[in-house]
Amino acid sequence: MANDEGKTKGNLPRWDLDPVYPGFDSKEYLEAKKELVELSARMEAMAARGITGPVADWLAEVLDLEDRVGTIASSIGAYCYARYATSTRDAKAMAELNTIEELELPLRRASVLFRNAIAARRDEVLAAARGPKADSRVAPFAFHLEEELFWQSKQMSPDLEDLAADLSRSGGDAWTRLQEAVSSNTSVLWDAATGEKKTIVELRNLAFDKDRAVREKAYNLELAAWKGVEIPLAAALNGVKGFTVSLNKRRGWESALDKSIAQSRITKATLDALIAAMEDSLPAWRNYLRAKAGLLGLPALAFYDLFAPVSSGKEPRTYGFDEARDFIVEKFGSFDPAMGDFAARAFRERWIDAEPREGKVGGAFCTHFPSAKVPRVLCNFDGSFSDLSTVAHELGHGWHYMCIKDKPIALADYPMTLAETASIFAETFVFESALASVTEDERLTILETHIMDSCQVIVDILSRFYFERAVIERRASGELPAEEFCSLMVDAQKRTYGDGLDPGKLHPYMWAGKSHYYSPELSFYNFPYAFGLLFGLGLYARYRKEGPAFAAAYRELLAMTGSASAVDVTKSAGFDIEDKAFWKGGLDVLGGQIAEFEKLARAAAKR
Repeated sequence: MANDEGKTKGNLPRWDLDPVYPGFDSKEYLEAKKELVELSARMEAMAARGITGPVADWLAEVLDLEDRVGTIASSIGAYCYARYATSTRDAKAMAELNTIEELELPLRRASVLFRNAIAARRDEVLAAARGPKADSRVAPFAFHLEEELFWQSKQMSPDLEDLAADLSRSGGDAWTRLQEAVSSNTSVLWDAATGEKKTIVELRNLAFDKDRAVREKAYNLELAAWKGVEIPLAAALNGVKGFTVSLNKRRGWESALDKSIAQSRITKATLDALIAAMEDSLPAWRNYLRAKAGLLGLPALAFYDLFAPVSSGKEPRTYGFDEARDFIVEKFGSFDPAMGDFAARAFRERWIDAEPREGKVGGAFCTHFPSAKVPRVLCNFDGSFSDLSTVAHELGHGWHYMCIKDKPIALADYPMTLAETASIFAETFVFESALASVTEDERLTILETHIMDSCQVIVDILSRFYFERAVIERRASGELPAEEFCSLMVDAQKRTYGDGLDPGKLHPYMWAGKSHYYSPELSFYNFPYAFGLLFGLGLYARYRKEGPAFAAAYRELLAMTGSASAVDVTKSAGFDIEDKAFWKGGLDVLGGQIAEFEKLARAAAKR
């Protein structure tokens, strides 16, 4: 092996990246870097000259070049980050991340110049893309070109965009890496007698422990750990949000939220309907939290009780990684044999990095490599049903990519809202399958696990939305101290969790640990998860009506997610996402699950 990513610890695998690139010094990787430089320079030169000759001919050539260079840039960028994410102390990975960011600067310049070039000949470009005289080479890219024309209206001059891209490496992106490095390498003493230490990721995983004393200890140590690094993390968050505020103002955005709406390919009416429906559902979620507290014999849940396992008297079931594999492959295959074959391949060919370890980032994600046309999944597996669901969720992302991988890269770039569609659908499918196959004694546990995760997607994400909106508004006037970040976070949690949690035992440092807040280009990263959950529930309801025949339609829907707005994609499935009633329908499904849980909890309490 050119690197250690394929090694395993116990039965928890580390992913194998060698089929993508055998290493940073490999012939394949070095040639890809060289080709990136050459193609970027060629594209920049063509874009700088503007449209020459027949418009359709120029567009066809540039779009083909865009696909070739975008494929390479996405692949080597994903590879560098994949290496870094599993070993944030790897100096070579860090150096390569910086190198690739520098190599991509001409490509960013080319993008700005390309938008300006097509804006200068707007009517001719649109005629080549749509209408009776559309060119067959250009017509498939009509949505992409229209979107590029919109983004051209939100960009600065080429010189300023070039400067912004260059400065981002030591500005917004550098602050992002600081948060990742600090959070992934911070550890605390867990046991003074043995000298055992635990990372923050490991402490977060103990939130699922059955012993409340363990959960409370981990929570207190986690807060203390965040307190110890709050100064650099507050600096990082101020840096990212300050960077964002400044650039948004220069580019003509009224707010970061407006930009996020555009990036999500939705409308303000869509977001307003979604947020309003989420807010209306809060009483039901508080009922769930109070019912869980009663089942655990507590007057109220503390934040560290949110993920506490519940059962009807038996130990909560845990899964070995091989068990999780077999379950997911079987359930995916029962919906769509091709999806099952994909999942089996992902496990067999070590596409998943599941082992928690120091230096590895927390959480989970799926990335993909267009050159190799394969994805990879990172998670931190601990054997809970929640973690099994996480693996299914990330493999759902992977299946989405497999359904769109053969399209030109410009038509395979889907927004965060639609990115969560396949993952939530996969997670919902696994949950429903599990619920249908368990004993009555296990039903309470499985149901609660699903509701617990959904509570995070609706209630906690709403708190994150409130928090980030407040931070961005205040950051426009100056930097915020760590204490103010903590205060804003607690306020946001009180607004959403309400009396469902003990107000004296919330989590003031959630801003420090959530990497999503530290993206300079993607503010309000979280509401798409709520979008995905509720849209996924709508798709699952359609599957329940149509049966196995829906699998083909589902693949087609995923394949079009890079070629249309979220409003149009969801409309193709028969949904009106600008109507609060649509979102209420999905929330009512969850409300019914909460009502069943309350009933089971009352019955269990009597036993």
